Amino acid sequence: MTGGDDSWLSMVPAGAGRGAVLGRAGRRVHIGLRLADLLRRRPSGLTGHQWNTASRSLLDLVVCHEETGRPEFAVAFRRPAPDASARRAERVQAAVAAAVGLPVLRIVSTTLRAAEHGPAIVTYVIDARRYAEGDAGSDVAAVGFRDIVGRLPDGRTGAVNDLGALARAEAVEAYVARRLADPILRGLHVTWAGGPAEGWSWVDVRPGECLVERVSVQADELAFGVDPARFAEDLAALAIGDRLRRGDLGESALVRREELLDAVRQLRQRRDELVDDFAYDHLCEA
Repeated sequence: MTGGDDSWLSMVPAGAGRGAVLGRAGRRVHIGLRLADLLRRRPSGLTGHQWNTASRSLLDLVVCHEETGRPEFAVAFRRPAPDASARRAERVQAAVAAAVGLPVLRIVSTTLRAAEHGPAIVTYVIDARRYAEGDAGSDVAAVGFRDIVGRLPDGRTGAVNDLGALARAEAVEAYVARRLADPILRGLHVTWAGGPAEGWSWVDVRPGECLVERVSVQADELAFGVDPARFAEDLAALAIGDRLRRGDLGESALVRREELLDAVRQLRQRRDELVDDFAYDHLCEA
């Protein structure tokens, strides 16, 4: 574990949490733990009010070593644009988690939810970390976890660790069924300097109207074996697939293509704030 002093962290009993405990690759995943459930005592330097706020805050999934019960990292799902009170609570939670050495992967999305998508996503992160550490006997120098090629569930050959792979296949099927105007999921990803990684994905439902998803990912002090920005774009594609399966294609759900392009152009105008510049000038000329 990286970050602060993890001596503050306590062992988590196997039955702790609000839901079923999942097992994966020598890890135990607890669903619905409060931050207070993970700490031996109140960290120094925290006021009583800050501690009360942080201790009540919920972590959607907490990954622990199976043998020791020690927390390794947590995953928290959030909606975009929380109110001021929620933002303050998140800042306190983040400060406490950093102080005690608990990395937290924060996923901000309008569509992705802890209950529906959390188990698959946390399993993916566990596997990616294990691969990057070489525990799976992998040759990391040869190919990254995200780029491993194999047979996909629909029989095609492709990147088996692309979280958006099924969504891309579903888009083709929806196009064949005349529910989409174009079969291709498009996207982009960027990383903000000192901030989160952000991924966008969209598909043309009708001429000039798109289904759009934007997901941001922040994982301070957590290396998880894949590029966070590509991970965010794959999550956005995963969200598109979820909406395609639900038939969420009504007019109120769509974004005008010109509105989408304006948002991309605004992103380009902020290229100086990005870690790796802006690689999508071609989209701005569409």
